[in-house]
Amino acid sequence: MSHAPAQSLTAAPGHPLRGSLRPPGDKSISHRAMILGLLAIGETRVEGLLEGDDVLRTAAAAKALGATVERLGEGRWRVAGVGIGGLSDPAEVLDFGNAGTGSRLMMGVVGGQPVTATFDGDASLRKRPMRRILDPILRMGAQVVSEAEGGRVPLTLRGPREAIPITYESPVASAQIKSAVLLAGLNAPGTTTLIEAAASRDHTERMLRLFGATVAVTPHGPGGHGRSIALTGQPTLRGTAVVVPADPSSAAFPLVAALIVPGSEVTIEGVMMNPLRTGLITTLIEMGGEIERLNEREEGGETVADLRVRASRLKGVDVPAERAPSMIDEYPILAVAAAFAEGETRMNGLHELRVKESDRLAAVAAGLAANGVRHAIAGDDLIVTGDGTAPRGGGTVETHLDHRIAMSFLVMGLAARDAVTVDDGAMIATSFPSFRPTMQALGAAIGG
Repeated sequence: MSHAPAQSLTAAPGHPLRGSLRPPGDKSISHRAMILGLLAIGETRVEGLLEGDDVLRTAAAAKALGATVERLGEGRWRVAGVGIGGLSDPAEVLDFGNAGTGSRLMMGVVGGQPVTATFDGDASLRKRPMRRILDPILRMGAQVVSEAEGGRVPLTLRGPREAIPITYESPVASAQIKSAVLLAGLNAPGTTTLIEAAASRDHTERMLRLFGATVAVTPHGPGGHGRSIALTGQPTLRGTAVVVPADPSSAAFPLVAALIVPGSEVTIEGVMMNPLRTGLITTLIEMGGEIERLNEREEGGETVADLRVRASRLKGVDVPAERAPSMIDEYPILAVAAAFAEGETRMNGLHELRVKESDRLAAVAAGLAANGVRHAIAGDDLIVTGDGTAPRGGGTVETHLDHRIAMSFLVMGLAARDAVTVDDGAMIATSFPSFRPTMQALGAAIGG
């Protein structure tokens, strides 16, 4: 269990942001490339992998479970897999650090395979609930050998010889629950079906097909807003080439910075445009953000585009709850944008923010309060009210070991009246290791 020493950072208002950048590779795709590379027969070559701590923990876990994992160069990796049913018991604890996605998806893998593994992580991960991941995979034949209180890590999981195919209706629209069930179902004879009331990120389904699995997706429920995802079990997955597109969740930070820092114009290259990931862009355009999509193309089975972003006058909007799955990681940075907008921005249905790396809803509210931004929490809704000018700033924000809280409030500091400090920026390395130099290259004043 580990965490880098705390590193406070301060962002101050200054010059307009100018230039272009390519954000890190998408974290969701990077995790899945390592996991499916482990479960495939033959060699998987990955280009553009996000080399943040979260993904490197997943890569280490894949190696501990039997894969050969090699770094060939910056963002270039080779994984030689062992195939479904071919995993080995790891010799040591699988330490996932702060990686909620990596740990939960790998629980799905272990929960469907004849292996026993112990999962652990840092202080933040040890607080995060795992029970809703465990519930369906226990129905599929997995056993919890030991666990911390409330189904949290450290946790030892033993998988069955063959998983039991089930039909599972997810209690929330969660790509992590869906992915864990589908990954466990790879070693089940017959069909494993996951039903969700609202469509969550579909990267797992797309990548399973890329590796050779049969996955059928059909609309489900009133208005067809939900999905039924049926996986045919025990396929032979084949190693393949994966090009990782730029992460829209990481692109969100320079994107909002360019909108709120007066006089800015920034081009963000190669950003994934999967419609289940672009809720923030949709919302910012509704708020009056000048965001232009250029050079749309295909990379790694996903549509990508370059985004040209110019400083804009923003206005408050009502963000519908059904948009939440397509932008669940982007609400902290949206709250920052809303602080600069004229009028009220209401973000509806944010229950999922309470079970992220921190209670993000509470952490965002505290950060807004520290910087003089009018806001309120009504149930699971966050309401931010601005007057169209820069907020006071000048506060110190507690990040609670949450990388997105840290980056969001550093972006606020670039355009607030006074500089903003975050108590710990070390965890930024989990998803955007080059955040500080990348923003500095655009002209941002971020210092230790």
